Amino acid sequence: MFDVVFYETRNGKCLVKEFLNLSDAKLRAKLVGILEILGEKCNLLREAYSKFIDDGIFEVRGKVGNDISRILFFFYYDGQIVLTNGFVKKTQKIPTKELKLAKKYRKDFIERQGEEL
Repeated sequence: MFDVVFYETRNGKCLVKEFLNLSDAKLRAKLVGILEILGEKCNLLREAYSKFIDDGIFEVRGKVGNDISRILFFFYYDGQIVLTNGFVKKTQKIPTKELKLAKKYRKDFIERQGEEL
């Protein structure tokens, strides 16, 4: 069993929680369900629910009707899965800005973990 952790910026902003709160109720329920399974199965969860993207960043995939959404995450020590950002997918490729944001948040998360040691 792994802990699913919501990344928070230094000022306490959590993009994934904000994204989920703004999502349609059915899509939110589906994504939350997939995140629960991710906590149980970890890296054994595969397509169509989860996929490796690039440089240690993965995605959780949710679709209800024509709404396709993604939540990006990475694995961290001590069995943590850190959710960084979520977005509605409108093209075939992951938007570059979303991937860069996930990498930026991963770097910040890891640096802040070092501060706590």
